[in-house]
Amino acid sequence: MNKALLVIDVQESFRQRPSWQLVSNPGIAEQVGKLVTAARAGGDLVIWVLHTVPGSGTVFDPDSGHVRLIDGLSAADGEPVLSKTAHNAFTTTNLQQILTSHGIGEVTICGIRTEQCCETTARIASDLGYAVTFVTDATATEPIPHRDAPEDRTPAEVLADPRTLGVAEIISRTEYALAGRFATIRTVAELTGAAAVAG
Repeated sequence: MNKALLVIDVQESFRQRPSWQLVSNPGIAEQVGKLVTAARAGGDLVIWVLHTVPGSGTVFDPDSGHVRLIDGLSAADGEPVLSKTAHNAFTTTNLQQILTSHGIGEVTICGIRTEQCCETTARIASDLGYAVTFVTDATATEPIPHRDAPEDRTPAEVLADPRTLGVAEIISRTEYALAGRFATIRTVAELTGAAAVAG
């Protein structure tokens, strides 16, 4: 079965926001890089996805210059780089067409944010019939403020609010929701063989 690694939204846009200081995995680029290296070595297709909000004037607006891969990551020749405007990587792109044309039956998902674009992509991929591997330690997320909290809160105010959903709980909830239903949960070490080397 042909495989593809989907790298979701590992882009500079996120690092430009104040909330990045609260991110669960500031070294995500390194973790993703390990998966990319292993995928390429195994002959798997690597597909890069970037989130865009054209005309928004935000860091997700292509005109901002921040809608690009985080420094240290780059697509190799022939690796698709897709731009999406929905949370999942399928609805507003030709991702499924690319997977079909390459005979892909299994996808591995990593990226930003764990519970949002990554989890949503995993759920849809599963419903479309793909075998899904979700690499939680190669994803990242940020605390989620309570729905009634003011939007202009500082990161410190977000953390101080007892109603804020912390990153550990977000990640745990995503794993519980996906495992056994939509995806198999794996680690970077398991997929790259680092665990065996370290042992």
